[in-house]
Amino acid sequence: MQVPLYQAKAEFFRMLGHPVRIRVLELLQGGPVAVRDLLTEIEIEPSSLSQQLAVLRRAGIVVSIREGSTVSYALAGGDVAELLRAARRILTELLAGQNELLAELRQADLPLPVPHGGTSRT
Repeated sequence: MQVPLYQAKAEFFRMLGHPVRIRVLELLQGGPVAVRDLLTEIEIEPSSLSQQLAVLRRAGIVVSIREGSTVSYALAGGDVAELLRAARRILTELLAGQNELLAELRQADLPLPVPHGGTSRT
C-alpha cells in the first residue's frame, strides 16, 4: 500500500525536526564541510553529530565525501537550501507580525488621556 503524499510530507518534516539537523543543513548551504568543522560550529558530542548526520544521509538529504582521512558532508541537492531560505522568510514574516502585535499591546497598556477642560454635569 502506497503512503499518502501528506503522510510522506509529514515524515519528511519530522526528519528535519531536530535543531542539530537544521544547523547542519544551514552550515552545508555554502558547500561541503568537514565533520571536524561541523563539531566546532555545533559544539556537541561526536557521537550525537554522527547520529544526526546518519539520519540526514539515510533520508538522502546529505552525502558524505571522503578525501583521505577527512570526511565531509554536502547537501545532496539545492532544493534543501531553498527550503531553508523559505523557512527563514516565513519565520521573518511571522516574527514581524508578532512585533507589530507586541507594539499594539504596549500601546494599549498606556494610560488613557484625561480630558481637560470641563467637568461632567450630572
